[in-house]
Amino acid sequence: MIQTETFEKNGRTLVRTYSDTGHMVRQDGTGVVYSEAVDPVEMGRTYTETDELVPDTELSAEEALNIITGVSE
Repeated sequence: MIQTETFEKNGRTLVRTYSDTGHMVRQDGTGVVYSEAVDPVEMGRTYTETDELVPDTELSAEEALNIITGVSE
């Protein structure tokens, strides 16, 4: 299930969005997928939980770029 936490950092109010079941979250509207997202509260962005589990290993910069750009290996 999608969870949100509001917090302040450097004088800005931010919203952290993540899945409490370890799944990736997809930004509504853009379709971009994240393990968790942090946005300024005024952006009002919304997210949907995906079926894809958050990877449990660290990704290289190249692997992360491939995920972001939708390139499959």
